[in-house]
Amino acid sequence: MMNRKTILVVDDSAVMRHLNSAVLQQAGYAVLLAEDGSAALEQVSKSAVDLVLTDWTMIPMDGGELTRQLRQRPDCAQVPILVLSTVSNDASKSEARKAGATGWLCKPIESETLLAVVGSLIA
Repeated sequence: MMNRKTILVVDDSAVMRHLNSAVLQQAGYAVLLAEDGSAALEQVSKSAVDLVLTDWTMIPMDGGELTRQLRQRPDCAQVPILVLSTVSNDASKSEARKAGATGWLCKPIESETLLAVVGSLIA
């Protein structure tokens, strides 16, 4: 049996969490959900994840702060972190890279594109 990869989907929009979760689960991934950075940190302290898919603009803890905190954890230091955001300016992308993000995707995203990128990171 194939080892199911676990993806943590972090987004303050319930609609986005639901849509991304549905696409990923349909493709066979196990999905954990968090509505902000704090909830995401709580999730990773309870379960190991293979990839984090996070929004950038969230309150109180945004994607940048979440990424920095995940990178400080030995269990998450090597986990791919993909930012999925409506924001697409170079300053935010640069901040994400400095924080340790693996990649940046712009919303809205086609399901096929999301799955291709996720698959390339956790094949």
